[in-house]
Amino acid sequence: MFYWVMKRIFLGPVLRLLFRPWVKGLDNVPAQGAAIIASNHLSFSDSIFMPLMVRRPVVFLAKSEYFTGTGIKGRLTAMFFRLTNQLPMDRSGGAASAVSLNAGMDVLTSGGLLGIYPEGTRSPDARLYRGKVGVARLALQAGVPVIPVAMIGTDKVQPIGKRMPNIRRIGMIFGAPLDFSQYADQAEDRLVQRKVTDEIMFELMRLSGQEYVDEYAAVVKLRLTGAAAAEAGGATAKRADPDGGAEGTAAEGKDPAAG
Repeated sequence: MFYWVMKRIFLGPVLRLLFRPWVKGLDNVPAQGAAIIASNHLSFSDSIFMPLMVRRPVVFLAKSEYFTGTGIKGRLTAMFFRLTNQLPMDRSGGAASAVSLNAGMDVLTSGGLLGIYPEGTRSPDARLYRGKVGVARLALQAGVPVIPVAMIGTDKVQPIGKRMPNIRRIGMIFGAPLDFSQYADQAEDRLVQRKVTDEIMFELMRLSGQEYVDEYAAVVKLRLTGAAAAEAGGATAKRADPDGGAEGTAAEGKDPAAG
């Protein structure tokens, strides 16, 4: 009830008026029956704009951190995600991730639409990153089509770290359903899962026009975070001893033959 009230009466009309979203290929989403909607992930707002334009409710697998926040903000965020048909996805891997995927499977076996971001996290730089095989595992086990969706411009509306969105037009392109029924008896084969995932990512690259990077976005984020921390640490040390670097250079310059 809350989902439809927000979508059709309160939040939906306001978002349509402000951001004027354009859509191509919406008819590729089936009017009934189970399917996976696999999208690139540029912004937090992807999970708001895309379900807004799909006529049927879309249940998303969202990172579990959104459901475990503390304080007033954390509790409100968790409540919003639950009331807007989103399920917690544990991204740590292993058994925890398997439980989350089982929840997604329940959506599909009941004939619903399941939204998933194969990259597993938002892109750090608007490029498209390597997909995780969970999307393939679900598609093969459930025997459902995958509808690729390219979100366009949402990274400009709400970049990572920005709370208040910029008002500008966004768009989305729904591609033709991808049928992987030929691999139905190989659902547990890791090589097949990788192949199917790569096919999905190729289609997302084609629809979105993004540059593709054959590396996991989460790994790149960790590397960027580490580099930023190291740079910040170096700047702090330099402020604490502003002449330290100069002394070292001068000492080495006194006797060039010493080394």
